[in-house]
Amino acid sequence: MIKNAFISAISQEEKEENKGSVEFQVFSFTNKIRRLTSHLELHKKDFSSQRGLRIILGKRQRLLAYLAKENRVRYKKLISQLNIREQKTR
Repeated sequence: MIKNAFISAISQEEKEENKGSVEFQVFSFTNKIRRLTSHLELHKKDFSSQRGLRIILGKRQRLLAYLAKENRVRYKKLISQLNIREQKTR
């Protein structure tokens, strides 16, 4: 339900469903992260899932860094929609 609403919000802005957009990729990574986090709360010793979670976190972090560098307005809008923290700057 939420996924479809977000896809429609992105497609309204871009006039087509662009599943390769940075926003859509970050959104799908965020869903995977939330799903894996809830899985790991039940299965604390599932080390392969922990590794997968760290990999996905890194991918999302790199995409967010790219988006913040290219278009700060889209970045701010995305992190407010997904309710995630802003990345640390060095």
